[in-house]
Amino acid sequence: MRKISLFLAICFFTIAAFGQEYKKITLEDEHVKGTFRAKSVYGVESMNNGVNYTTSSGSNTITMFEYATGEKVADVLTKDDLLSANIKSFADYSFSDDESKVLLTTNKNYIYRHSFTADYYIFDRKTKTFTAVSKNGAQQSATFSPDGSKVAFVRDNNLFITDITSSTEEQITTDGKFNYIINGACDWVYEEEFGFAVAFKWSPDGKYLAYYKFDESRVKEFDMMEYKNKLYPQPYTYKYPKAGETNSIVSIHTFNLATKETKTMNVGEETNQYISRIKWTQQSDKLSMIRQNRLQNKLEIMVADAASGESKVIYTETNSRYIGEVNDNYVTFLPGNNLFIITAELDGWRHIHLFNMKGEKVRQLTKGNWDVTKFLGYDAKSKRLFYECARTSPMTRDVYSVGINGKKEIKLTQKRGYNRVAFSKGFKYFINFHSTLNTPNYVTMHNAKGKQLRVLEDNKELVEKLKTYPQLNREFFTFTTSEGVSLNGWMLKPLNFDANKKYPVLMTQYSGPNSQQVLDRFDYSWYHYLAQEGYMVVCVDPRGTGARGEDFRKVTYGQLGKYETIDQIEAAKYLGSLDYVDASRIGIWGWSFGGFMSSSCLFKGDGVFKMAVAVAPVINWRYYDSVYTERFMGLPQDNASGYDDNSPINLVDNWTKGKYLLIHGIADDNVHVQNSMELITKLINSNKQFEMQMYPDKNHFINGGKTRLHLYTRMTDFVKSNL
Repeated sequence: MRKISLFLAICFFTIAAFGQEYKKITLEDEHVKGTFRAKSVYGVESMNNGVNYTTSSGSNTITMFEYATGEKVADVLTKDDLLSANIKSFADYSFSDDESKVLLTTNKNYIYRHSFTADYYIFDRKTKTFTAVSKNGAQQSATFSPDGSKVAFVRDNNLFITDITSSTEEQITTDGKFNYIINGACDWVYEEEFGFAVAFKWSPDGKYLAYYKFDESRVKEFDMMEYKNKLYPQPYTYKYPKAGETNSIVSIHTFNLATKETKTMNVGEETNQYISRIKWTQQSDKLSMIRQNRLQNKLEIMVADAASGESKVIYTETNSRYIGEVNDNYVTFLPGNNLFIITAELDGWRHIHLFNMKGEKVRQLTKGNWDVTKFLGYDAKSKRLFYECARTSPMTRDVYSVGINGKKEIKLTQKRGYNRVAFSKGFKYFINFHSTLNTPNYVTMHNAKGKQLRVLEDNKELVEKLKTYPQLNREFFTFTTSEGVSLNGWMLKPLNFDANKKYPVLMTQYSGPNSQQVLDRFDYSWYHYLAQEGYMVVCVDPRGTGARGEDFRKVTYGQLGKYETIDQIEAAKYLGSLDYVDASRIGIWGWSFGGFMSSSCLFKGDGVFKMAVAVAPVINWRYYDSVYTERFMGLPQDNASGYDDNSPINLVDNWTKGKYLLIHGIADDNVHVQNSMELITKLINSNKQFEMQMYPDKNHFINGGKTRLHLYTRMTDFVKSNL
């Protein structure tokens, strides 16, 4: 009997393909075992000399290596060091500027997407001793001062400074209060949409600490129910400004460590605006601030005097639609205090530009009908700047350098595909993380000229492992819509594909502004499982997505969902015209913006789609946050039709064919379950039958434990039942 059982098990977990047997892909492979997870190089921190770097291993050691040879230089922190202080592990680490101390992040507990509380410890490399940053409660955003003598942090919405030498703790602000005033950290919408959580900056000389203050007292509250196996569930209440509603009033302040004086920076009389970044210039007493109007179609760079708060505008940018996303590298001030670099869409493409401190343009440093996707830094010694771009193709990424004079452009990455790099300090070396559509992560070390020195991770084990599973490879394609728009996509054909047969198709997409899913980047996922089961999986990036210039990206302005839905429906019709596709069995799914899109496609598609799955979908843009929504839609008070005409909740009555599965985490702080609840009410009132899956106490990512396995099993069953 044991032999028979073993034989049946072997048969069950293998697949015959053209006479060759392969292991069967299971949902557990991805969501429990991580069978196809590619290895990489993590926690790389360049040392000041640009010759050595450190990595962390197992969250309990930090080891220093040499860039050029890979030889071990020293143990910075060992497991025994941690055990001596009764510390089991750490989540993150950072060095003081002089590298004599290490700041360790332990007991990390996330608040929202970027923010978290933790217990921080200072490790003195010379004495091998540990000191807690504070013993008065968990901290946020602990950061060394430039001389390494102090650490600033946030606790309970107030800002503190710990003097390491004297072990004293100084409270800088006292008015912090949950859901009212935040000092040194972001409110929810700034963190989510402007992408940062540490809302304070040390001046280069350490004499000042600049920080944000959020007055969110007038922002309306949102309640999320937390169940957590309690007899009486409790609501979690936080401030969430929806489109057109009141935002926090944001002010910028500087604290003088010597005089203990706090000054308020002049950001203008208007309070209904955004300060999307602060950054110290090359002068220690001059703070730059990026100010944007509520519609985000005007951006100004201001420079303020830290001692007086007086400010002036040195650069202004306007746009007929909206200014592109602002990040930490939007502006870079160069040594000498005379010039700065910005990355902006001033000629229809995202490029790098050089300005003087009067706001006068000196020159454009990159040019062409392609987008710079990331500014990576400037080397004052060689007078060259480094950037990532989609120059070869919107689907690829390469890294280049160019002189500050705009000449001698050099391509540093040589392999076609998706390249992401991490430079050493001084730009002497860089680590390249490369992959392609069907090739796992390949990590290599290079010198400043791009010459490969050695391989850090080749993922040979995964490459060999994949040979034992069904041979399923994605391939790119391009088609032109009836409106003459060329769209890029990839398709994954079913196992044992036969062009004389007709196959069902599941379309996957996200489709959000400036996003991209059609990239020459490795991914082995649920889609390969579906291909093994006989489904074709296809992804198309519609209008509004990234790396194809400003006009392609911003055509969706004021009417999110209109053109994106048209393009996805056109993609489905194109697929249906192929000889090997069963046009009567095409489905679509998506998450978040993708869920908004899959809902819109089903409701507008008039039978084009046999089924749709929407996970955590925005159903009405009036329910989503102010910063994101208004950037792409304007104010609902000014654009009612743009908001309403393309909202799935207003399209329900159009839906006559196809099946619908709606999924949401009830504790989603980003896309509130309110979206799905309002849609459910509309579906019921219209007598539309649908399926639903809710996840209590799960946020926008719907994960933890076996949640993801359950989620993908649910979606798989729905696909198999309806396609």
